Amino acid sequence: MVRAQPTQAASGFASRREIFGWAMFDFANQAYTLLIITVVFGELFTTVIVGDRGDNFRLANLLWSLALATSYLLVVVTAPLCGAIMDERAEKKRFLLFSYLATVATTAMLYFVAPGYVVLGLILIIISNYAYSMGESFIAAFLPSLGPPQALGKISGFGWALGYIGGLFAAGFTLVVLGEASADNFERIRWVGPFAAGFFLVAAIPTFIWLKERATPQPHLGSYWHTARRRVTATFHDLKHFRDLSVFLVSLLFSMAGVYIIIAFAFIYGAQVIGWEASVRNIMFIIVQITAAAGALGFGWIQDRLGAKRTYQITLGLWIAAILAIWLTPQFTDWVNQATAWQWQPQYVFLFVGCLAGLSLGSSQSASRALVGLFSPTTKSAEFFGFWGLANKLAGVIGIVLLGGLQALVGLQASILLCAVLFGVAMLICARVNEARGRQAALNWQASP
Repeated sequence: MVRAQPTQAASGFASRREIFGWAMFDFANQAYTLLIITVVFGELFTTVIVGDRGDNFRLANLLWSLALATSYLLVVVTAPLCGAIMDERAEKKRFLLFSYLATVATTAMLYFVAPGYVVLGLILIIISNYAYSMGESFIAAFLPSLGPPQALGKISGFGWALGYIGGLFAAGFTLVVLGEASADNFERIRWVGPFAAGFFLVAAIPTFIWLKERATPQPHLGSYWHTARRRVTATFHDLKHFRDLSVFLVSLLFSMAGVYIIIAFAFIYGAQVIGWEASVRNIMFIIVQITAAAGALGFGWIQDRLGAKRTYQITLGLWIAAILAIWLTPQFTDWVNQATAWQWQPQYVFLFVGCLAGLSLGSSQSASRALVGLFSPTTKSAEFFGFWGLANKLAGVIGIVLLGGLQALVGLQASILLCAVLFGVAMLICARVNEARGRQAALNWQASP
């Protein structure tokens, strides 16, 4: 099989403008993940559009879980196939454009999801989250061509940090101007979909102007389906040469299952378990964005000195501590109030927990993306990041379905401990990864004829 050769040497940096253009996609798409999945629409869907039907929102939470899990399952099926096509035909940028436009269009249509329009809401969330998630894999596939291996931690961290800054602007404006996710405020907050779509549409323009498609297309040997099937089959065979990447993707499956649970349910947890006020929710959002950006930047710098694997494992340890703190917040607050004359409220204690969760969120996502980049030959970057997307979204399916079912049985507070178990398993599996061997495997493949 003839391999596509990149037009830039793997040891060089792309221009600062191109790296910035690449990172702007992270800046832009945070409007979707934060406003729609994490902060606003998820709470709106569960508490207003579906509502409490005498079951303490358990049906609403389950439907939300199933919608996200379905979208992630579609990514699992299609991401490796799309990655194979993009590598062979040098069409990463075209596929990125399609996913971007699909996300924008379906997110804008969320305006029409009114209370009781549950089916319409489910359909639009499935489609928009699928398109957004595919775009995550497509933009990540450009990472190995932006700089040398020893700099990928900083580049990935810069992208995640800029993303959280973008989220701070987008969601900050929404929370101040559009208000809270409540039935009384529905006519204003329903504009969250069009706003998120517009922010994504405009902010991602630099990506499509400055980011370059560096691969050389190979002769078209058949249809897209033929190309995808042939390349994916070959890659499954080739994975035996990338042992450490394979093991890491299994570790990532468990860790990202925990991360996706937190992304999907953290603010729902705040509303249903902590019982926070709208003003406290807004403060929590700001705290998480700032600490996540700091985590992505700080651990990106640390990663290039301590190594990607060690940094990734440190972030998993932070996550376990964060989950235990989330679970213990109500009990800890009661204990403090009983032991002292203080009258703390759980919602304010939860703000301190948010600092640890935000730091964990930014650092773990940046470290995992950079580690896949280190283990990926440039000529197979889209394909391997397709498998990265597969592991990510299969994790989303497993984690969210497990959490949705578990919370229906024991409630949301107790079920959140599932995340700590998932992060612990991920740490154990990652112990088998040899970072130096994995990087050498990518270099050997790149140098072979």
